[in-house]
Amino acid sequence: MQIRELMSTSVDIVDPNTTIRDAARKMRADNVGALPVGENDRLVGMVTDRDITVRAVAEERAAGNTTVREVMSEKVFYCFEDEEPERAAKVMSEHQVRRLPILNRDKRLVGILAMADLARGDGEAAEHALEGVSEPSDDPRRM
Repeated sequence: MQIRELMSTSVDIVDPNTTIRDAARKMRADNVGALPVGENDRLVGMVTDRDITVRAVAEERAAGNTTVREVMSEKVFYCFEDEEPERAAKVMSEHQVRRLPILNRDKRLVGILAMADLARGDGEAAEHALEGVSEPSDDPRRM
């Protein structure tokens, strides 16, 4: 089994110049806590509800014109669509993320793999990922 068989291909992305208010509204509408940030057909970052609430509010950037680029995480953890689900579980666990961007070999975003998607395909891999995601972390940038 490969990741492409489990991932969701309908992925909402935001542009780096999108306001954080609009990104937050999209997160609420999609019921997700993280969105990929894309520019010119390339994944350039991730923005999370934590980026918006903690970084933007704490740094007093919560004004209506603050952009996603100002608060997004540029370091993005991802997997390739032709990898095995166990690889995704390992990345999710190590980096404590619940949603993982999936790229093709040209490094273009082709999907998102959520913890629930992983559970449908490989319960053992999902269990491993969940253990890591649930561990306490000192890193405030973890999604």
